[in-house]
Parts: sequence; structure tokens; C-alpha cells
Amino acid sequence: MKRQGKLGILMTCLTLCMSFVPAYAQQSAPAAEVPAGKNAIESVQASQNAGNLIVKVTLKEPLTSQVGSFSVSSPARVAIDFPGTVNATGQTSWQINDGDLRSINVAQVADRTRLVINLLRPLTYVTSASGKEILITLSQLGAKTQEPVTTARFAEQPGGAESHKVRDINFRRGRDGEGRVIVDLSDANTGIDIRQQGNDLIVDFLKTALPDNLRRRLDVTDFATPINTVSTSTQGNTVRMVITPKGLWEHNAYQTDNQFVIEVKSVKEDPSKLVQGSRTQKYAGEKLSLNFQNIDVRSVLQVIADFTNFNIITSDAVSGTLTLRLKDIPWDQALEIILQAKGLDMRKNGSVIWIAPRDELAAREKLELDSKVQIADLEPLRTETFQVNYHSAKSIFDGILKDKEKTILSKRGVVVMDERSNKLIISDVPARLDDVRRMLTEIDVPVKQVLIEAQIVEASDSFARNLGARLGFLGLLGNTYSGRPKVTVGAGIEGTGYQAGLTEDKAKWNTSNAQNVNLAAPNINGRSPGVLSTILYNAAGSRFISLELSALEADGRGKVVSRPRVMTSDQNEAIIEQGIELPYLTASSSGATTISYRKAVLSLKVRPHVTPDGRISMTIDVNKDSVNSQVSLSYGLAIDTKHVSTQVLVDNGGTVVLGGIYQQTTTNNTTKIPLLGDVPVLGYLFRENEKADTKTELMIFVTPRIMADNMASR
Repeated sequence: MKRQGKLGILMTCLTLCMSFVPAYAQQSAPAAEVPAGKNAIESVQASQNAGNLIVKVTLKEPLTSQVGSFSVSSPARVAIDFPGTVNATGQTSWQINDGDLRSINVAQVADRTRLVINLLRPLTYVTSASGKEILITLSQLGAKTQEPVTTARFAEQPGGAESHKVRDINFRRGRDGEGRVIVDLSDANTGIDIRQQGNDLIVDFLKTALPDNLRRRLDVTDFATPINTVSTSTQGNTVRMVITPKGLWEHNAYQTDNQFVIEVKSVKEDPSKLVQGSRTQKYAGEKLSLNFQNIDVRSVLQVIADFTNFNIITSDAVSGTLTLRLKDIPWDQALEIILQAKGLDMRKNGSVIWIAPRDELAAREKLELDSKVQIADLEPLRTETFQVNYHSAKSIFDGILKDKEKTILSKRGVVVMDERSNKLIISDVPARLDDVRRMLTEIDVPVKQVLIEAQIVEASDSFARNLGARLGFLGLLGNTYSGRPKVTVGAGIEGTGYQAGLTEDKAKWNTSNAQNVNLAAPNINGRSPGVLSTILYNAAGSRFISLELSALEADGRGKVVSRPRVMTSDQNEAIIEQGIELPYLTASSSGATTISYRKAVLSLKVRPHVTPDGRISMTIDVNKDSVNSQVSLSYGLAIDTKHVSTQVLVDNGGTVVLGGIYQQTTTNNTTKIPLLGDVPVLGYLFRENEKADTKTELMIFVTPRIMADNMASR
């Protein structure tokens, strides 16, 4: 048997920004000439030591500049950047195929060389420098690695001069509940070392300075992520960040320009899985090789137990021999193959694996279930009273506990509901009473209150202009006295008592042949137009021409704002309305008439739902009615209605526009005498112009707010 590494927990590290290696780099390349002032990679070797994979890189000269290291989990790779270094090995690829190490590629980009280690699965790594040699030790996370004698760090500059700086540290919660620590760096070449130490995640920023205001401990428990605290401090010329997660977790880190991000997400523990982790592949155990001829099944299971440090218990019915040859496969897959070959099955409980024939396991589990049912039938009942505080005891009884087919109680359980005290009295076995208690803890909680404010804005802008003229000819029939008639010429506004026209004194006027043109400007909204009158007459005072010009212009703007507000609890519909009910006559089939009523109101109907992320989903119905014509019992009613019904999702305190109606009416009417009304300039004396432009707009805004428990509505 050949053991390939040690068992541990999967680690996913820094996502590599430039981790590509061309496919054609598998062939040999001529050795590059080393420019003056440049370092060079002379050789790359790989070996195993104490179960760890060790990659040794030999340089022409010791490192004098900062070196960065990154890794990605899919595909599994580890990359080391050597700035100011060229590839002098004469090769760009080494096929290793030793354990989890598949190959090593070297790619030179601009003035730096990148060493990419291709793995079968993600591994943790430790780097160290000893003169011209760089050692990269790869192992499973949690495995003990042998520390080299020389512990000098990469590119340790003389005197410990700090050339990098941490500018800011932020924390965010990801969409799937992962914790995200965001670090802004002064430059993209900062050396970063990440590793797990116990249950903590350690991130070291090499040769980096930290401002005093960032030397702090962040308690991020309230963000509901796997991370509890993030502590940042300095150790010499290194900035150390300690991230303390909780439960089972795995991390993924990446860097984009000057921003370094490390994410920690939870791993859900599956009791049936032998190896925990969130990887998509079915088998995740450490690889092994088995080659046996006619070996006893119990002996093979003992070998796997020694390899995995699991406690394996075998049934007395497990017997027989088998021959197998397995090479470099996960140990959990090898165990499944052995069990399938002998008709066996397993049950896992913590670190103990119980192996027995399938029929025996099924019979044992059935016997356990039957025993639990019998115990429940014989177990003494206990009576307990549950106080319902925020919910309705009757609704819980009717919806959950009343139906014997759907209740969470046993068949012996009895429920008594007291509406006056809002209590439930339940008699059942203790296990079912515990279930009821947990259920009430989940549903009997204070309901959030939501204040919904709607703003309905109706704006109008109107413009009207009327122009007209009246033209007449008058002739004098005769005088009863000597002298000319008295004539008064004036101008004024009609209806004010001062009119333009003629005043006769003992004169008789011939109006039968006046030939008047009567195209005066009409009224606007009951207002009379302004009038300018002029009269021309001859020297004898026997012929008169009267001209009257009338004009009226109206410009109006208006705005009606309605603000209905209503408060309700989560998922309860609320209605608020204000207006009038109009009566009208209706006839029945027998011919009798009755009085019915129709509402003309402003109403707001809303059903809010507070989402887990603090936003509000609302089903809204807004209605604004108004009477359009005079109320009549005989002919019915005419109602102008504006109605919006929709469902929206809004942030707490945010405002959403539900809808808008924009309407514009433009009219331009001209009444004229044919031909004469078309004459330039003088044509205005023979025509009447009416122009109107009316604009109306309706907008509906809704703003919901979640009220605090101790806050009343404003």
C-alpha cells in the first residue's frame, strides 16, 4: 500500500489573476540568456518527504525583491511569482505525476516569471527560502509539515524596510451568507501569506505598514456569517490579520489590482458522508493504493481503519475473502467498492463506522423504529400549559393541532384551547411536548408593524385665448331737429356698465341695412372678454361704421396632493378611504325603484410582507374617484376614476412610483367669413380664433417604513 499524503480539510486559497499557462508550453524551450541585473531560475525539482510534496526551485542568486504567492481551487493550482527573474532552465513544463502533483509549468511574462504547480486537488502550501533555494511544501490542510531549518521569508529586504501599506479594511456579507473581508492595499505587489492555524485563518501581509486607526478588532457576529471576529495587528514589519470563523467552513481568496478579498463560507455537515466538504465530486478522501490476493474482508477493513483513523465495527456476519488491485483512488471510494462487492452496507455516527450486511442493517433499523413506537404507546402522558403571547391560540389550534391527520401530536395527544386566556393545554408524551414548544418558539413572535404612506399628486396646466371682432354699418333716416346727432365713442369691458357705442338724441337710425359682422370672442370659464370699440362717421353725421374688438386670455395652474397613510402588521391587509357615497335609482324586475349608493372615494388598500433581508413586499390597490357631473337620481351617476393595482418590492424607507398618467388636450378653432377672413391683417376683422391647451398629470408614490417596537406612528 502506498500512502499519498495525509487526511485533512480542503483549503481553497487566493484566486490567481494571471494563472494561465499556454497549452503549447509542454515542450522544451531554449535556455534564456540572463540579462544584466536579472535573477534566473536554474532548476526545478519535486520530491516527497514525510508524506509531504516538496518543490525545490534553485535560483542563480538569492532573492532580493518581494515575491507573491497565490492559489486557486478549480482547477487546483499554486503559483509563485518571481519578479525580475527569467527562466534559464531550458524547459517550460515538467510532468511529475507523483501523488497529488501532476505537473509544473514555468511562464515568463514581461519582467517576471511565474511558477505554476498543477495539482489533482487543492492543497495548502508553506514557502521558505534558504540562500539560492526556494522550498514549497504542499500538504493537506491540518497536516503537520516539517519546518525547514532556515526560516527566512521570501524576499526579506535588508533592514526590514516597509514598502507597502494597508489603506483600509472593510467587511461585507455575501449573497449566500458568506463573510467577505476586503483589504485595500497601496499596490498590487504586496506579498501575502495565508494559512490555517487551529480554527483561525491567518493572513500575513509581508513588508507592510498598518495605520493606527486600522489596528482594531472587528466583531462581525451580527452579520450572520461564519466569521465571528477579524483582528488586525502588526508584528514587526508584517501586518497580521486573524479571522476567527465558527463551525465547519472553507475559504476562498482572490486579489484584483490593489484589492485583496478573502471569503469564508459555511460547509454543511452531512452525517452520512465520510469526508466533509462542499466540493461537487462524490469522493473526497485521501488517495491510496491496495493490491491484495485472497485477503480476508475484515483485514482489508482494518487496513482502511488504520489509514483513516476511523473506528470501524464489523458485524459477525461479515466474512469471506476478496482479491483487489486499486491504484490511486480516494479511500472512501475504495471502501464503497469493497462493501458493494460483498453485499455490505455501513452506517456512520461521528467517527464510528458500523459495517454489516444490508439485510441485517435494515432489520435492525426496523426493530429500532418499532421499539420507539411501542415506547411511545406505553410512555406516560404529561400535561403542560402553553401561553400564546403574540399569536392567536384559536388559529394555532384550528390550523395545526385540531386535525388528527396533520397534527404534530401523537395519536394519544389531547389539546384544549382557552380563548379567554389565549392558552393551549396539551397532554402528550414529553417528546411531542418538546416539539410543540419548539414550534411555538418559531411562530409566536412579535409581528412587525409597517407604516405605508401614499402620495397622490394631480397637476394641471391650462392655457386659453379667444380673439374676435364685430363690424357694423349704420345709416341716419332723418332728424327732428336741426344740427348733428350727438355721438359718443368709447371703450370698456362688457358687463361693467361702461359700453362703447352711439348715443342718439332725437335721431332715428336705419338699422335694417347695417350689414353687421358679429364674431365676438366667447367667454372663458364664465369670464367676459375685454372690448375695444371705435366709430367712424362722415362730416354730415349720416353714415357710421362701428368696429368692436374683443379678446380674452386665461392661464391656470393647479395641483392636488392627497396623502393617505395607514399602519398595519406584517401580512395583514389594511384599508383606508375617504369620500362620499352618491345615491341613484335602480329598477328591479318587478318595476319597483330603489335607491342604491355608489362610492366616490380616495382609498388605499395594502398588504405588506417584511422579507428576511429587511425589505418590504407589498400588494397595493389605490383608487381615486371623483364626481364628473351633477348627481341625478333619475339618470344615474358619472364617476371619474383613477385606479392602480400592483405588487412591488421596496427597501425599508424607500419610495417607489407606482404609476403615472399624463394627458394633454390641445384645441384650435377658427370661425370666419369666407374670403374676407383670409385677407392678411384685415382678415382679423372677419374671423374669430379660439385656442386652448390643457395638460393634466397623475403620479402615485408609496413609501413603506418598518416601525421599531418602541416607536409609534408619526
